[in-house]
Amino acid sequence: MVVRRFVVRQGGGGGGGGEAEEHEVEYDTEHGLDILRLQIFSLTSVPPELQKIVVEADGSVVDDGTDLEAISEGLRLVAITGEEEEAEAAAAAEAARAQEKSDEELARMIQAEEEALLLQQYSIRNDGGEEFRERVEPYMHQVLMYEDPMRQEAARKTVPMDELQEKALVSLAKLFLEFKYAPTPSWWDCIMEGNFSPSKDEEDHAFLLQLLFWFKQSFRWVNAPPCDSCGRETFNVGMGTALPSEIKFGANRVEIYRCNYCSSTTRFPRYNDPYKKLGKDAVENGPIALHSTVEVLDMKLVWWNKKLDYVIAISKDGVRDVTKRYTRKWHEVLSRRIITSEDTVPAILSSITGKYRSGLSIDGLTALENRDKKESEELSKAAYLEVDTSISLPGRQSGSVEWRKARLELSQVESLACSSCPARKCVDAHVSKIYDALSALLSHFCDGDIPKERVIEVFDSLKCLMQNLKDAKFKSRRATLDKKTQLVFEEIFPSVERLLCAMSLKAELGTDGKCSVTTVGNAVHTSLALPVAMDVVDEILSNYKSNAVCTKGHQFPRGNRLCSGSVLASGEQLPIGIATAAFDGIRSSKWEEPDGAKGCWIIYRMLDGQTCELDSYDLMSANDVPERDPMDWVLEGSTDGGSTWNTIDARSSVIFDSRFYRKTFTVDKRYKANAFRFRFLRVRESNGNPRFQIGSIDLYGKST
Repeated sequence: MVVRRFVVRQGGGGGGGGEAEEHEVEYDTEHGLDILRLQIFSLTSVPPELQKIVVEADGSVVDDGTDLEAISEGLRLVAITGEEEEAEAAAAAEAARAQEKSDEELARMIQAEEEALLLQQYSIRNDGGEEFRERVEPYMHQVLMYEDPMRQEAARKTVPMDELQEKALVSLAKLFLEFKYAPTPSWWDCIMEGNFSPSKDEEDHAFLLQLLFWFKQSFRWVNAPPCDSCGRETFNVGMGTALPSEIKFGANRVEIYRCNYCSSTTRFPRYNDPYKKLGKDAVENGPIALHSTVEVLDMKLVWWNKKLDYVIAISKDGVRDVTKRYTRKWHEVLSRRIITSEDTVPAILSSITGKYRSGLSIDGLTALENRDKKESEELSKAAYLEVDTSISLPGRQSGSVEWRKARLELSQVESLACSSCPARKCVDAHVSKIYDALSALLSHFCDGDIPKERVIEVFDSLKCLMQNLKDAKFKSRRATLDKKTQLVFEEIFPSVERLLCAMSLKAELGTDGKCSVTTVGNAVHTSLALPVAMDVVDEILSNYKSNAVCTKGHQFPRGNRLCSGSVLASGEQLPIGIATAAFDGIRSSKWEEPDGAKGCWIIYRMLDGQTCELDSYDLMSANDVPERDPMDWVLEGSTDGGSTWNTIDARSSVIFDSRFYRKTFTVDKRYKANAFRFRFLRVRESNGNPRFQIGSIDLYGKST
């Protein structure tokens, strides 16, 4: 029981004008919402059934599910008109009809399930479930191979553990900064002061995601392996007989591919032994027959158009039938499950599981049994969950369209997975700091009329230093400078020191007189910033070596880059083409809009209370497919956070000459705004290409 004092405002701010009336209400939260409505009625004469109570702080509507102890004290009363009352009544009636329809559908599903079970009795094999056991138990032996220390060691030597752990912590840091802290000018302090401390489960989860990404990108195992003779493209010509050396490592099938160019054939054995998959021979001397059965972390969110009968989950601790988790048509699946009866399936799986748990301690068994009980409860509900038809689930993403189509593993729609994206916060303050530091260094060279050869020497030295730091273990980064590099940096040390500081690095002079650069503060900060600095230095070198250097004030990079705002886009490609990738300062990332070829948009909102008079912006083409480059667009600004827009700049028929090609555009219409919107109207080639992509977007101007 909590006594609250609310201030209820009525009128004002509407179309009728006038000032709002304020009413103070003292209210005991134990009495419920109906009593609050009656108290408001006594003060305002608005009947309870016509009251719409809104929390002024966040605009949420107060209803029976609202925590009246937690909401702020400022409330606004909106009287419901006759039309609104009718609309609410209609919505309630529609909800009731939907519930009735849902109940009827559930009843039909249960009836269909009972009929399927009845028919199943006349179709199953009467062998006591022996065939089912014989088909399941060998997989248990296969899974247990992964518990072999020799095979685990082979895996550890193949997987770049340190690199993936670094990427996992970087991804967690971005999430931490995006969701747990508002991005303020001092947001890095959250990490630097040690507030960033993910749990073991969070670290393991993030590492698993990075392992999956690495697995897909590093092992070219799907569809068509390169030719053994010339390394060029091949096409499948059928199946072959496994050789004794292939059977030894569990290759129960071998695919045969023919080269498009030299006509030679390539054998592609599908090994089941992890030692062979990860061993030296497989890595160096032929295609990797390594199946990525997990392309996303939660396979329930992948569309499988196969008519599967049994989905059996297998681990070192046992086996379980999880088919219900992967279907919304359980009664149809039941009609196809004829190997043994439904009562026999759990009995056999329980028998196999018990065999492999026989050596566990009582505590270990209890923990597993509790987990089994929880999973059983989830599975009993899974088959009757309502299908959300508004969600288009992705299918398999690797392999050619023809190959996935043949395997019935395309998505529910013909295109690959795409999603309308939520608003995201940019984790890019380090990008602007690096731009500022390198812009100051370029200005120093420009003011001093330093010869181009000398500038190239300096940036070559910086590039070498950064590469050495990148190659070092991320938790203990250190790179020693040779005498030549040390002399180069001494002349411009203030600028170099500023750049190092932007990456949480510092220069140290050892007792032996040698200078080295090492991490200061949290190593994750350096992991976030170092790839950005390397890309910028590489672009500066490319510009100087190709004589593409711009005049002072128009060179790349420039100062006053906007950062730490939020981004909302019309769509994005998950997981590697999200909208904020256009602002992360990393050349290899990009924002990709799956349906944006003939129109898409992206909005950048400033931090609360900030405005900016934009003076210029950069766009950089992405890594591939020039047909997806923007060609026509309009840039708009808003002073009210996006309610209304005014045109700032418009471009048409723009061509990006190559990949990672940066173009700078000056804004003639200076306009103070707190939000900016790009409306990309057309890509370079939209016929047969539905996608839009952009490598990076950089906005420049003074924030106030």
